[in-house]
Amino acid sequence: MSAGDVVETRVRAATAADAAALAAVGAASFLEAFAGVLDGADILAHCARQHAEPVYADWLARADTALWLAETGRGAAPVGYAVLTPAALPLPDPRADDLELKRIYLLHRFHGGGLGAALLRAAVGEARRRGARRLALGVYAGNERAQGFYRRAGFQTVGERRFQVGQRHYEDAVMALEL
Repeated sequence: MSAGDVVETRVRAATAADAAALAAVGAASFLEAFAGVLDGADILAHCARQHAEPVYADWLARADTALWLAETGRGAAPVGYAVLTPAALPLPDPRADDLELKRIYLLHRFHGGGLGAALLRAAVGEARRRGARRLALGVYAGNERAQGFYRRAGFQTVGERRFQVGQRHYEDAVMALEL
């Protein structure tokens, strides 16, 4: 299959049965995004902790969290996902109704085809349904492509945070969308 081939995809609400699929695509997309940027051993250790199946099973069991799975139409292979949670970001003016787009991951092969936008629409729609007035997220400061994607969707940079992978600290831009 070449990069130009069109693959039918869909986005659906994730269920408890999707924890393993979410964990697999989470680890794969993190490795894909940060190989050559972060230390390989640190990436693997991070994925073992942050992209373990129980992490996703816990999110799926929580009433205050929503997840969506992007998958291929043929074979239902997982290729991306989004996670919406209560906000836990260093916002300059935190509000009780803030929500956070905790993760929106998509395998690189599926970038640019509208699937990321579909995941984002699902999260924004659910945030509005829940009565949130703002949706926030953290994105790696060195990921200009992702920041551009969020800016085109109306997000603005409102701050920054540090995150740790292995022994090193990295910078995230904190962005927010007024709903």
